[in-house]
Amino acid sequence: MVTIGKTEKYINESISRDGGILSIIIDPVDWPSPDAAIKAGIGAAEAGVDLVAVGGSMGAQGELLDVVTKTIKEGVNVPVVLFPGNIATLTRYADAVYFMSLLNSRNPYWISQAQTLAAPIVRRMGIEPLPMGYIVVEPGGTVGWVGDANLVPRHKPGIAAALALGGQYGGCRIIFTDAGSASQIGPVPVDMVSAVAKAIDVPYLVAGGIRTPKEAADIIKAGANWVQIGTAAEKAKDAKKTIADFVKAVKEEGKKCR
Repeated sequence: MVTIGKTEKYINESISRDGGILSIIIDPVDWPSPDAAIKAGIGAAEAGVDLVAVGGSMGAQGELLDVVTKTIKEGVNVPVVLFPGNIATLTRYADAVYFMSLLNSRNPYWISQAQTLAAPIVRRMGIEPLPMGYIVVEPGGTVGWVGDANLVPRHKPGIAAALALGGQYGGCRIIFTDAGSASQIGPVPVDMVSAVAKAIDVPYLVAGGIRTPKEAADIIKAGANWVQIGTAAEKAKDAKKTIADFVKAVKEEGKKCR
């Protein structure tokens, strides 16, 4: 029998209570220093995010990942989870890991082989796996290139919905659609979010190119349960205030959708 872990229970309960949750992704490589990344993660938790994710598509591993994850975890009271770029993006200092299968990759490595290689390490480190079906939407950014994704066209919501349902039927307990970090053409379109949300019965996370609290609220309104931001906070003059504004928008819209 599959046991649902502490972090997954927390996610499910938070969605049930609030109608919508917000996480932030801290990619240590993208910040000027480890200290800046740590400060951002702790500040985000103080501003009200539900989870702090750490990781990235390239370079977030080893001592850098250990130090940033461990120090953020010591300073926050929300789960710290890993957003892995590959099997090296693991550290025992995290609570959990997005255990992702890139459902629309052309390369079987990203669908099942990386997961096979990582699974024994995840167990040995005692990190909770969050079984997640990952779908990359145009433009895809770095993750689309690294993951050799057959990018879902933005005007084809039915493809994303079918991928999501296939992921759910295959055992994924969270579905994640991502337009790629700092998407220049905006986040996953709301009609695609709506199509995916109507197709599945598991928590649904959306990320990539979400620049404003209104965009985040619109994604929750369209049916997503969970929004993740990164660049919007990284580029903000006052990151803590910006994150607080996102939290407010997501929670207010979430309450309407409960």
